[in-house]
Amino acid sequence: MKIIYIPILNDNYVWIMINHKNFCIIVDPGGNDALILNSIKKLNIHPVAILVTHFHSDHVMGIKKLIKMYPKLFVYGPKEAKKFGVNKICKNNTFIKILNYKFQVIFTPGHTEGHVSYYKNPYLFCGDTLFSGGCGKIADGMLLKAYNSLNKLKRLPNETLIYCTHEYTLQNLKFSKSIFKNNAILSKLYKKTYNMRLENKCSLPSTLKIEKKINPFLNLNTLEVKNYTKIHKDLMFGSNILYKLRKMKEEYK
Repeated sequence: MKIIYIPILNDNYVWIMINHKNFCIIVDPGGNDALILNSIKKLNIHPVAILVTHFHSDHVMGIKKLIKMYPKLFVYGPKEAKKFGVNKICKNNTFIKILNYKFQVIFTPGHTEGHVSYYKNPYLFCGDTLFSGGCGKIADGMLLKAYNSLNKLKRLPNETLIYCTHEYTLQNLKFSKSIFKNNAILSKLYKKTYNMRLENKCSLPSTLKIEKKINPFLNLNTLEVKNYTKIHKDLMFGSNILYKLRKMKEEYK
């Protein structure tokens, strides 16, 4: 399987999986319809399905145009995205088979109530749940669910390739460097990512092995993160640390 990306909007990526016969699966087509359709035509690939992680506009607004052009498309996604064109509702921990590829549906609420991720070893399409060096914003009332979702993804194999849908890596790593001041792996990755972004290259995918070493949101119980968040010892639970850390990330310049 070959995986390519189409950059859309300000910092989104549409991921496209292509098999040896040029049939393809599109992940989170969030707008820029003409760009996506022109890319499909230029590459001479044939869409058979769409995978949707959640209902936010920058992940779904290209669906209806694609369905119009390709009426037989299967559109998999959570119930929350049904009104945007999802015609195959995904349920947690079930499997869907497309083009002889078997994807596990992993329920990962937090960024939205119905957010799902798709896993086919070693590929993980996790939408806005987990980013390289960071995690997505957490919806109101979703803190504990977000915490559980991150832990769920953390348990996947180390070789898992993380295909999230935003180019936030450099800023996330900058924030991580303010926490892990003596992390040589992080420093090296930051320099590499900085140079890639100077050339407008995509910084993804990351690997879960790397993220476990540099991503503060997967290291909530480390001394560095606890010291950084300054949470009182009586309140030092994983979800509380996540809340404080995510808030500090949003305020970080």
